[in-house]
Amino acid sequence: QVQLVESGGGLVQAGGSLRLSCAASGRSFSNYAMGWFRQAPEKEREFVATISWSGDMTSFADSVKGRFTISRDNAKNTVYLQMNSLKPEDTAVYYCAAGSIASQRTSPYPYWGQGTQVTVSS
Repeated sequence: QVQLVESGGGLVQAGGSLRLSCAASGRSFSNYAMGWFRQAPEKEREFVATISWSGDMTSFADSVKGRFTISRDNAKNTVYLQMNSLKPEDTAVYYCAAGSIASQRTSPYPYWGQGTQVTVSS
């Protein structure tokens, strides 16, 4: 089992930045690929970014490429999502997830956090 807790969400103006953190506990964090997903009201949960267990492979949704970065610190059991140049359409609950492979789909991730709200005002 892996427990995941997100933090760092909040209210920010358009053009601003936030850094989300996801702290993991339980089984060995460094064995897992990590993903960030988001879900806006009345919309499907969508892929944002993923990173391999070693950190040498990352992937991003087209909507956030060039604005968001994902990184991990295996010594701290934490994965980060740095979000720059935020737009109102980035408003959503952001979830981190752990799984055996880095994927843009939700199904390969058996472990999920509770989410953190990000609100971007125009």
